[in-house]
Amino acid sequence: MSESTSAASTTGAVSGEDEVVDLCRDLIRFDTSNYGDHSGPGERAAAEYVAEKLAEVGLEPQIFESHKGRASTVARIEGEDPSRPALLIHGHTDVVPANALDWTHHPFSGEIADGCVWGRGAVDMKDMDAMTLAVVRDRLRSGRKPPRDIVLAFLADEEAGGLYGARHLVDNHPDLFEGVTEAIGEVGGFSFTVNENLRLYLVETAQKGMHWMRLTVDGTAGHGSMTNNDNAITELCEAVGRLGRHKFPVRVTKTVRSFLDELSDALGTPLDPENMDETLAKLGGIAKLIGATLQNTAAPTMLGAGYKVNVIPGQATAHVDGRFLPGFEEEFLADLDRVLGPRVKREDVHADKALETTFDGALVDAMQLALKAEDPIARAVPYCLSGGTDAKSFDDLGIRCFGFAPLQLPPELDFAGMFHGVDERVPVEGLKFGVRVLDRFIDAC
Repeated sequence: MSESTSAASTTGAVSGEDEVVDLCRDLIRFDTSNYGDHSGPGERAAAEYVAEKLAEVGLEPQIFESHKGRASTVARIEGEDPSRPALLIHGHTDVVPANALDWTHHPFSGEIADGCVWGRGAVDMKDMDAMTLAVVRDRLRSGRKPPRDIVLAFLADEEAGGLYGARHLVDNHPDLFEGVTEAIGEVGGFSFTVNENLRLYLVETAQKGMHWMRLTVDGTAGHGSMTNNDNAITELCEAVGRLGRHKFPVRVTKTVRSFLDELSDALGTPLDPENMDETLAKLGGIAKLIGATLQNTAAPTMLGAGYKVNVIPGQATAHVDGRFLPGFEEEFLADLDRVLGPRVKREDVHADKALETTFDGALVDAMQLALKAEDPIARAVPYCLSGGTDAKSFDDLGIRCFGFAPLQLPPELDFAGMFHGVDERVPVEGLKFGVRVLDRFIDAC
């Protein structure tokens, strides 16, 4: 047992490591599927559960409901030195939908099998929610104040852009984050085993911006039996096909360059970002996460047109998930318009900025120390996330954001494939490792 988690055990109380698995299972059992249109169950039940768990250890959590059922929970822990800048630890409780028929274990069962907790949200991101709850509850039960104030935010709606969660709180309740200068959240701190002597832990210091877009083409409606040279479906499909096959140029940002340099040193071999196939082949299970950070991307995801088989519609639409690297938004939009052509009207459904910070400072030092204490072969390295998180909203308050949800993972686990995938799961031992690291991190920062 580590020093950081031993205090609660000596008092006879349940430790953070003891309860993190049950907390994670409980959270997974709340179906908080986010369909992006308020047709889902919402996060209210999960928000109330989190609030209850925080209240049990003496905190006074608040629940903020931005729309019926769309709820976030926020609480503040007083630190030893309230004059110091505060730290934000944030996570989201909503998840993407899941079809139970596709899964080995029901996605909302929280089943334990093969050494893992299974279910939708196991890695995105009810694991971090559970680890945070476990650490906080352990520390407060044993009377261990953090060195500085900590704001806890368990948020709604991240999977649809955060409008009803982080964005709502930042716009309407910024006082909740008074004095906060730094934050940690999801999709960082997970391990990539290089060899028996080295394990890299990827800390997110940058993330791509987004343009979720609706594409529209207007054409001439008519009878399906007639020749029609102005068919909106034909025009749109050709444009979508061009976009789906388009290879955006490689653009190596500062963060990606740092990551590749670190990995090159770890592997003892040069990595060429211009030779993507060879570079990605050396990244194993994290290739999916890293590959998309070498260029802008635009993935067609939805098509819509027509209402009857013998009617040529006058309009066709498509939706595209566009992501751009920090510093390359203008180039991305120009490339889009060139590839799509003049007939396609492009409009944003949701847009948000890219983020990038440096990999330095006391908070990064605390991450390094905490990881090394629990894993002697650990080395923390910066990386860029191909998606986006609630950090985009908190950045508007001047908060410096990192992705740090520590997990030590088996080398064979396809961690990247867990996000929004089938059979999402998190190792039990990984959760316990995360509790120990987070506890040490809080002491060190």
